[in-house]
Amino acid sequence: MLILALDAAMDACTAALCRDGAVEAADSAPMRRGQAEALLPMVERVCAAAGAAPGDLDGIAVAVGPGGFTGIRIGVAAARGLALGLGRPAIGIATTEAIAAAQPSVGGPLFVAVETKRADLYGALFPEGWAPAAAIDPATAPFAVAPEALTDRLGPAGAEPLRIAGDATERAGAALAAAGRAWSPAGGPAIATPEALCRLAAARFAQALAAGETPPPPPSPLYLRPPDARLPAASAGARPPGGPAS
Repeated sequence: MLILALDAAMDACTAALCRDGAVEAADSAPMRRGQAEALLPMVERVCAAAGAAPGDLDGIAVAVGPGGFTGIRIGVAAARGLALGLGRPAIGIATTEAIAAAQPSVGGPLFVAVETKRADLYGALFPEGWAPAAAIDPATAPFAVAPEALTDRLGPAGAEPLRIAGDATERAGAALAAAGRAWSPAGGPAIATPEALCRLAAARFAQALAAGETPPPPPSPLYLRPPDARLPAASAGARPPGGPAS
């Protein structure tokens, strides 16, 4: 199965072409802004590098968040647009799942902490032996949490230090340490890798199709809090849209 995997949800932009869960071609770059201009040219480059045409794709996968609002929208819009234009199914992958899949398999639960650049952080707890389900599992779904509330949200400590991964590892670890809870870095990358995206995409498509979801539900942005931007409040003398000028 030939799948295009996209990720613009965090401080990077990635496109990977995957065949049966293995990377055939990938392009990725650190990027806080500019994903809208970078993502589709990346798609063109990875298809050209693999000698594949867009019509050869069997499906499209995209990281749906949590992460930056703009990057999430860009990735999901690109995936849905390509899926619609090509007549192919598209699926969503949680950013936290993709980061978890990129970590070494050394046993024990794993907490993925994603930076919000605000007072809170995004997180998801994955039990030992976690494997992706046909859709984002409510048991491992990401959540927003204040660092000082993290120990309560995670529940009782296990016998081993909790492994933490993600770009908010140090902040989450400091909060746990302040509460007297042991932790250790998971040792893998802080963001999703093309290899992790491809493995998850292949597994999710296979499980969704096995569950009879043909095609699977299209991906939607996974936002954990409302956007900071707000429309300006209408002034008392403002005319309604389309109304006559005074």
